[in-house]
Amino acid sequence: MAKRVWTAALLGGAALALASCNASKNDSISGGASLDAAEKASETLLKTGGNGDDWAGIGYSYDEQRFSPLTDINDQNVGQLGIAWTADLDDARGQEATPVVVDGVMYVTHAWSKVSAWDAATGKSLWKFDPKVPGERAVSACCDVVNRGVAVWGDKVFVGALDGRLIALDKRTGQEIWATQTFDTSKPYTITGAPRVVKDMVLIGNGGAEFGVRGYVTAYDADTGKKRWRFYTAPNPTKAKDGAASDDIFASKANATWSDQGEWQTSGGGGTVWDAIVYDKDLDQIYLGVGNGNPWNHGTRSNGEGDNWFLSSVVALDAMTGKYKWHYQETPGETWDYTATQPIILAEQAVNGTPTKVLYHAPKNGFFFTIDRNNGKLIDAKPFVDGINWATGYDMATGRPIETPESRFYKTGKPFIAIPGALGAHNWHPMSYNPATGLVYIPAQQIPQGYLADMTELDKRKVVGFNIGASLTATMLPDDKAAYRAAVAATTGRLVAFDPRTGKVAWAVDHPAAWNGGTMTTAGNLVFQGTSLGRFRAYAADTGKQLLDLDMQSGIVSAPSTFRVGGVQYIAFQTSKGGAFPLVAGVAGGATRKIPNIPRLIVLKIGGTMKLPAPPPTTTLAWNPPPMTASPAQVAAGKAHFGRYCIVCHGDSAIGNGFTPDLRVSGTLANADAWKGVVIGGALKDRGMVSFANVLTPADAEAIRAYVIERSNWTKANLADSAAPMGR
Repeated sequence: MAKRVWTAALLGGAALALASCNASKNDSISGGASLDAAEKASETLLKTGGNGDDWAGIGYSYDEQRFSPLTDINDQNVGQLGIAWTADLDDARGQEATPVVVDGVMYVTHAWSKVSAWDAATGKSLWKFDPKVPGERAVSACCDVVNRGVAVWGDKVFVGALDGRLIALDKRTGQEIWATQTFDTSKPYTITGAPRVVKDMVLIGNGGAEFGVRGYVTAYDADTGKKRWRFYTAPNPTKAKDGAASDDIFASKANATWSDQGEWQTSGGGGTVWDAIVYDKDLDQIYLGVGNGNPWNHGTRSNGEGDNWFLSSVVALDAMTGKYKWHYQETPGETWDYTATQPIILAEQAVNGTPTKVLYHAPKNGFFFTIDRNNGKLIDAKPFVDGINWATGYDMATGRPIETPESRFYKTGKPFIAIPGALGAHNWHPMSYNPATGLVYIPAQQIPQGYLADMTELDKRKVVGFNIGASLTATMLPDDKAAYRAAVAATTGRLVAFDPRTGKVAWAVDHPAAWNGGTMTTAGNLVFQGTSLGRFRAYAADTGKQLLDLDMQSGIVSAPSTFRVGGVQYIAFQTSKGGAFPLVAGVAGGATRKIPNIPRLIVLKIGGTMKLPAPPPTTTLAWNPPPMTASPAQVAAGKAHFGRYCIVCHGDSAIGNGFTPDLRVSGTLANADAWKGVVIGGALKDRGMVSFANVLTPADAEAIRAYVIERSNWTKANLADSAAPMGR
């Protein structure tokens, strides 16, 4: 059976010593590859992390702990932080990258896969690169046109572009050196994650599982862009060999975990690796965090049969060959969009008195996993949020979740309100680990979601839009003001300090809104996090006491980094609004809707005196909806089409989010021809609004217009205080 869904709220280091581009290559200290002096310096920096002067990869070092050994800024003086410099960014869309800093130069990606470099101490612009991603690619991006950062290696900076190009840039000039296309552009793939460089190979995955693609990760030669190996994370539709590193494990074991029946053979099965790709320098292996299936619904995807390797799994590969070593599947036969793509941290922990190399993972499903890196054995799995109801825990003998019977909604045919929902107890927002406290700092959230069996003909697979075996029309809240208020109240955030040694939350800080920024921690006994309501805060890493609270004017979803230049420690992060939750949440976004959307890079230091310019006024757009003239049947048809094709960008009940157009006040709403010119004619394709003529008729487009007019009138009459259209 298929399903309906209802939502209650809905990188590299660069040279320590410069070397010329044609420098002779020497044996790598890691073996297997030949590296020049600049690349060896990058490798050493990524392996050790250095002394804190650099932030060489998006997760600091290969361990991706996002922990800095710097103590210049500490729990005694952090309250003296002020702004050193800022830089405005081009696009008022989601800004999700962690700034990477090497040898005093900061490299940052921003929306539409653009890359900029600045003098990290002064803010002087050094160069900027625009890959000129076609605007229409946005229709294949599930969760905004974001990018999470660069990899710096030797004399190059690497970025993955939204349209699938892996691009090598000269780190001194920003000029393109080479580019390679990593996926078939006729399919709805994207890249939003940061590449990683291991043994002179650049590793990159992709996204697109919601639309229907087959996931994989590829290693490319860092000097030439030539493919070295590829590992697929979902089976070949014919279960034949691909000539890839994954062939053996699929033929011997993984294929058997997928039914010979089910939509995965058409959809590709999903399993995209859109974020976590981590290198273990100690064991010389790579860990992939693998995403959800397509469609989500296990009953439709694989006939409700099999665990569907490697969905929602951590997969370990041989770093040189890409060959399978082991995996641990956190959510077997996943059916709730419980991805395992969330950040992976490598650490060492005493297990039964024995020092053990472990990895820490806090994925969407709400459980915190401690896994033995040597063999993939589960050490512990404990909840890091409250209220989890899809499973009561994990059977430590089998490593499998103890599911509640009602959670498999496609079996029961009954509604199931899942905690957490598809947006997860923890999404992509980076977490961090402090070896001194032994705690992991997680940007957690509470966003329930409901699932119902059955779907309409309209909800079935189409060439445009989400294909998740779900009726997104059913995500819309009913016309009940109390339901809207409940959606806002149910959607909250939390900073969780989790102790893997005890399996318990050591301390936590509640946030009134979800979708808050990633964390960073330091040897100065500090944890830093920004919030979706525009605050940048520091807490004592051991106790959680708040020590700093700065108004940054705009939402913060990215994670900060810290570095030192000329003996001065700095902290850098981006501000913006964007990403999956703001796109779909509508009024459930609560107070975040009223926060200005200011794309900006901010750098702090002790004693910084720069002041931000006055924020733009919070404006309520002129709201004069056309009168309702359509029939109830036409409005109902428009609602169905809106839910199928529009909600994931334009919000529940057409309530705008402040960074994509609020259709309730669209300049085309009162003009049927102008509306049709956009929806059917593709007049705004360069801005991401492609033509939907392959799935919608002109009459369908007119029905959607009727529905939006109805929504504009209803929300103005009933939710004017909380759902008024906001300026972008």
